[in-house]
Amino acid sequence: MKRAAVYQRRRPERSAAYQVVRQKLETWLAQRRAGGLVAGADWEVDPVPEYVERDLRKFLECGILAHGFARARCEKCGRDFLVAYSCKGRGVCPGCNTRRMAETAAHMVEHVFPAVAVRQWVVVFPKRLRYFLDRDADCLKRVAGIAMCEVQRATAGASTSTAPAARSGGAWIGVVQVLAGCGESCGLIMPAY
Repeated sequence: MKRAAVYQRRRPERSAAYQVVRQKLETWLAQRRAGGLVAGADWEVDPVPEYVERDLRKFLECGILAHGFARARCEKCGRDFLVAYSCKGRGVCPGCNTRRMAETAAHMVEHVFPAVAVRQWVVVFPKRLRYFLDRDADCLKRVAGIAMCEVQRATAGASTSTAPAARSGGAWIGVVQVLAGCGESCGLIMPAY
């Protein structure tokens, strides 16, 4: 008989990311608020947007019992356990981002995608465009539309089941676009399913 899994509270306070944010957040915010030139650099420091500071502070509370929890009980064994509240932040908290990613993927599979073959395309934009695409939603929309037209063109007639319909103009691809930023190393990417 297989033993049931026991709930294990994640311990974000033990992660390197949590430690760095906890130790450096106030100093970093103070430096950013002070503005001026960065020592040894020739650019000015902009203040931190409110939503960034809010998400970083919420990240420090996420999964920590001292900041709130719910009590749950196992119906089989009668054991009580505590589940810490999550920050539900976007972009900073790896635990909340992972949960949101899994929930979105499950929703797509169960409610959005039809029961047909699915292919994923990942469009990575050139570095020179990323700045503009990140800041101009209309520009991003137009460039994404061009990218999806190119995917449509490249895949037209590739499947034997849709080739006749594609040639007659009856078959079209469906697209779900997800914009993802991966930091400075990989920039702005757009997986399309």
